[in-house]
Amino acid sequence: MSKYKILFEDEAIVVVDKPSGLLTVATPKKEKYTLSSLLGAYPAHRLDRETSGVILFAKTSEIQKILMDEFRKHTVKKRYIAFAHGRLPHKNAVIDKKVRDNPCEAAKQALTKYKVLEFRKDFSVVEVIPVTGRTNQIRIHFKQIGHPLVGERRFAFARDFNIKFRRVALHASDIEFTHPVSGKRMSFQAELPEDMREFLDKKR
Repeated sequence: MSKYKILFEDEAIVVVDKPSGLLTVATPKKEKYTLSSLLGAYPAHRLDRETSGVILFAKTSEIQKILMDEFRKHTVKKRYIAFAHGRLPHKNAVIDKKVRDNPCEAAKQALTKYKVLEFRKDFSVVEVIPVTGRTNQIRIHFKQIGHPLVGERRFAFARDFNIKFRRVALHASDIEFTHPVSGKRMSFQAELPEDMREFLDKKR
């Protein structure tokens, strides 16, 4: 597992480039090695263990509440890069479908925008913008339209596809938000990680 990288830090927030394989917060198993515990900070949102990329933390619980309210109001902009199996039928589209991450919960309406950046032989390189922020929304939505993400093992069967990847090919590349203290609009970017870059190089 590669080490996390701090992209920005001040008295109120920390912006981090999270590596794949590192939990944001502990699960019910009470793992001690998480990004939250390493930073000693409060997450404003979460990324899956397998998902890499930019994530925002607060230094205090009060700042965390302000940032989480930004997410609830949809004023935070997030952009992802993903590899999806097959050739997507539209270069630009909106996925508007209900998602249910937990079978014990009711399905919730979710909206995801995407743009195909490049078609490869067996997969599509896609820019993804989640309008809503449901748990595992991007992964579920691409499964629902018949093009699950490369490396997907929770919402699709990896054995059904020729190309393999050791994790879900999903990277949180950009985030834009309003600083909770200064009120300044800020944006940060995390470069595509080495494993996804190497995958692209091998699949030309």
